[in-house]
Amino acid sequence: MTTSDMIRELCEKQNISLAELCRRIGQTPQNFNKKLQRGTVSVEEMMEIANVLGILFEQGFTLPDGQSIKIYSSKYGG
Repeated sequence: MTTSDMIRELCEKQNISLAELCRRIGQTPQNFNKKLQRGTVSVEEMMEIANVLGILFEQGFTLPDGQSIKIYSSKYGG
């Protein structure tokens, strides 16, 4: 699943349009759609999406010994 697919599915599950999501993160739909098409949405933008929607975003690595290195967004915009 691509980042674009994930964001579109997220919008569907949150019952908001992609244009509304763009408004909430302070980007134009045209600009953000170009990022989705190119696959250049940054981790910071993913964290901002999570924050404005009040959900958790995490990204990370899990090492063979079970240790993990993760990035989390603030849950519920806090």
